[in-house]
Amino acid sequence: MESLDLEVLRTARDWRRQAYQVHLFTVARTWGSAPRSPGAMLAIRDDGRVVGSVSGGCVEDDLIERVRQEGATSVRPAVLEYGTTREQAARFGLPCGGTLVLIRESLPGSGWLDEVLEVTAAQGRIRRQLDLASGLSRCTRLGHADGALPGPLLAQPDFTVCYGPRWRLLIIGAGQLSQALARMAMMLDYEVLVCDPREEYAAGWHIAGTRLVVGMPDEVALEMKPDSHTAIVALTHDPKLDDMALLEALTSSAFYVGALGSRASSQRRRERLALFDLCAAQIARLHAPIGLPIDSHRPAEIAVSILAQMTAVRNAAGLSGGDG
Repeated sequence: MESLDLEVLRTARDWRRQAYQVHLFTVARTWGSAPRSPGAMLAIRDDGRVVGSVSGGCVEDDLIERVRQEGATSVRPAVLEYGTTREQAARFGLPCGGTLVLIRESLPGSGWLDEVLEVTAAQGRIRRQLDLASGLSRCTRLGHADGALPGPLLAQPDFTVCYGPRWRLLIIGAGQLSQALARMAMMLDYEVLVCDPREEYAAGWHIAGTRLVVGMPDEVALEMKPDSHTAIVALTHDPKLDDMALLEALTSSAFYVGALGSRASSQRRRERLALFDLCAAQIARLHAPIGLPIDSHRPAEIAVSILAQMTAVRNAAGLSGGDG
């Protein structure tokens, strides 16, 4: 789950606690060149203040005007469509052929918001089913064994949406490449954690917004309980440190596991991993050499290749290979 979406829910909850009326809009479906993906959210306070986005600015003004006209009136959930006609597409500036279907709902209190924020803060997953006729919500906590989170589902009379934790990146090693990767990963909305038991490297880590985790790499990887929203990369170039973390990472649910090294050193690494209690399928999950093959040698370029490969895997593009 993106931090922006979490911020929408968190702000909406705070507004309700301050006794403001709040209207929440969620993208349920899109067709064509829609600006935002299903699940994107926008909250509008009764005085017109907003947080979030459902179209990148195309329809927000119309939604704000709707809320201002109705003021503090609580309304039942409704399905709104934009871009279904040529006139609408021209009026709201939607991309050619783009169509948005939104769910609008009033927030009578912060009940389900509290539960969703509590679960996602603990790296949990939760499904909310909204009864469009009554506006009542029912939340069900999900286990990691339930598989990948599905997208929003609009099936009258219900709207179902799942919320998951933030994407996380654990970097083993606090060197120059790790610094470049951490800065770029935060731009892509990852929560970045860094582990390096070498004091001379850890002492020099001063990247604002990241968290330096104390401990040995394998212990840190185990304690953070990697899930399908977690990526782990080993960048120390020291097998004693990298391999320890990889042993835990490759048996976890992390969606991406990568290690720095040449093709020859990566092959030797796989041979070492095979000596431990790892099956061939687990070892095959390792992206090594790490990153996409863009003939990169500078730290920033390698960081770009790593994040590009992580993004491809995260979006199920299925790319592999790499530099480093």
